[in-house]
Amino acid sequence: MDLNRSEETRVTGSSQPSAMDNHGLQVSRRWWAWIAGGLVVLLIGYRLVHRPAGDSASAAGAANGGQHTAIPIAVGTARTGDLRRYLTALGTVTAFNTATIKTRVDGEIVAVDFIEGQFVHKGDLLIQIDPRPYEAALEQAKGQLAKDSASLEYARVTLKRDEDLYKQAVISSDQRDSQQSTVGQDEGAIVADQANIDTAQLNVTYSHITAPFNGRIGLRLVDPGNIVHATDTTGLAVITQIEPIAVIFSIPEDNLPEVLKSMRANGTLEVDAYDRELTNKLATGTLLTTDNEIDTSTGTIKLKASFPNTDHALFPNQFVNAKLLVETLHNMVLVPTAAVQTNQLGSFVYVVQQNNTVDSRQVTIAGTQGDDTAVTSGVKNGEYVVVDGLDRLQPGSHVVIASAGGKKNPQQ
Repeated sequence: MDLNRSEETRVTGSSQPSAMDNHGLQVSRRWWAWIAGGLVVLLIGYRLVHRPAGDSASAAGAANGGQHTAIPIAVGTARTGDLRRYLTALGTVTAFNTATIKTRVDGEIVAVDFIEGQFVHKGDLLIQIDPRPYEAALEQAKGQLAKDSASLEYARVTLKRDEDLYKQAVISSDQRDSQQSTVGQDEGAIVADQANIDTAQLNVTYSHITAPFNGRIGLRLVDPGNIVHATDTTGLAVITQIEPIAVIFSIPEDNLPEVLKSMRANGTLEVDAYDRELTNKLATGTLLTTDNEIDTSTGTIKLKASFPNTDHALFPNQFVNAKLLVETLHNMVLVPTAAVQTNQLGSFVYVVQQNNTVDSRQVTIAGTQGDDTAVTSGVKNGEYVVVDGLDRLQPGSHVVIASAGGKKNPQQ
């Protein structure tokens, strides 16, 4: 009997948990509940902190009653005016006349009568070569002329006497003819003497070197005391015409027809000369002519313009930018070139409406020059067109004008 009770006791102890075990299980379940709750709180906090900007914008938009976000833009004003169309090309200032002064006689330079860089006039004395040898030759030629003139006079008197004697049959015809030949020889000597005088006089003149035209003299190349010869290859000085002066420039052959058409219509075309940076206008002149052929290697043709240059702003061999006025469009609607965009239908601009939205309008372009574009349709005088912020726009977009040529929002 005792054995059976002990066995029952063992069986019962192995099938029912103790109070200690139940308490440990409850503590473990509470820890897991706290851990799960903490994870939920952390997840909610992370979502609140890292909520996407789009959700914030949507929430803000919903809070504002669904209003659209305005796009900041800059605008320009369409205006009425004239558009002057130019062709711009790099040109070279070229003198109409340039001369290297050389001597035409041999001799010693006795005087240099100009200052380097001086402006001289036609006929002004520049250099003197010792004229005494040529003056002596001139006097000698004059003396020979006087001698031969006396001989001619005596021969003519003798011929007259021989004519009378021949008529009286005192002398033969051979004697008369011989005297007539002597007269002819003396007349020839007179002509030769006069030529020698002219040559000597010319040499005297050449010994005084003068300016061939109005211009500016350069640096002198010789000094007094030097012996110069007519065969010398180097010059004595260089003179260049300054007033007027020319500019030669080239334009593409594709632009030649409109230039010729404008020349036939207007007679003369205006040309402006600018500096290298194309910022400062140096002079204004007129187009003279075009070259007679196109350069096949470059596909361009040369044009020549004339400038009065009374202020000497242009200098020979100077590089300038030539702007040729081809056409003037009068009373056109002008819009900033930056406002003109293109699409499948052609050119268009965004126009700001009174309700601060933009409208896309197709425009017809008549011409473009620099920052201005002339249009014949699509925009009216005084309307505002968008010049900056175009990449974010579409028809109906709400905008706020941040800049309008230094003015405040025109809609405000």
